[in-house]
Amino acid sequence: MRWTSRLGVWLGTGLCVGALWALEAPKPAPITPKDGALKLFDGKSLEGFYTFLKDTRYEDPRQVFRVTDGMLHITGDGLGSLTTKNEYRDYHLVLEFKWGTRTWGDRKMRTKDSGLLIHSVGPDGGYGGIWMSSIEVQIIEGGMGDFILVAGNDQDGQPVPISLTCEVDRDRDGEVIWKKGGSKEVFDLKNRKRINWYGRDPDWEDKLGFRGKQDVESPDGQWNRFDVVCDGGHIQVYVNGTLVNEAFDSYPKAGRIQLQTELAEIFFRRFELWPVGKGPAPAKP
Repeated sequence: MRWTSRLGVWLGTGLCVGALWALEAPKPAPITPKDGALKLFDGKSLEGFYTFLKDTRYEDPRQVFRVTDGMLHITGDGLGSLTTKNEYRDYHLVLEFKWGTRTWGDRKMRTKDSGLLIHSVGPDGGYGGIWMSSIEVQIIEGGMGDFILVAGNDQDGQPVPISLTCEVDRDRDGEVIWKKGGSKEVFDLKNRKRINWYGRDPDWEDKLGFRGKQDVESPDGQWNRFDVVCDGGHIQVYVNGTLVNEAFDSYPKAGRIQLQTELAEIFFRRFELWPVGKGPAPAKP
């Protein structure tokens, strides 16, 4: 088929020339902050993001994602994410958040759960029809800062490669925990274990309001701060000023950034990227 006739077919199906150009346009390079902070959330709108929900995909009829009193408000009513339109690499991410009061569905009496998904690649919904393939920095009561490999499939149904290396040990029950100077292990699609933050309570229970003996997160309803420093394949995670997890040789090293909705209400008041080495010192909010 000649180009002119193919264009006519596309236009006949309602695809505009601009959309056709977008499909043909080269993918822009990931953005690296250079001068001061890139404020991903401006306190006024969700500009720069798009939404994706398991049940309604790119539509958000329940307004799961909204702005309330200058805060980015995720009601928790569903499974999905608020995703940056741009990809990013080599940054110091600062995220301040607190839990709301609402929980939903089968997690009504379970630990409040969300997540920061960095280096997100592949199609939306590649993991279980919900999230992009990514490296999750966990936001959950008692497990702030755990690493989870969110492994999804590409458009052809093939697994999207994802991996990282961590210095680790095992807790009382044999679960993987981060330990500075510990044994270096590679975690990938074949060895897809969670890497718990160093102080995760071995008696952790999936129940509402759980707190562990060593938790550094703030009490429920108070503000927490994540500092996540991504420098090439090196990732450091600070919770309220304390280094709780670290990874090396991550793959991928760049991608979109997702904030999860996972059946718990959560608010964000600060969501920004700084140049590596030029951001604020990790601290309590």
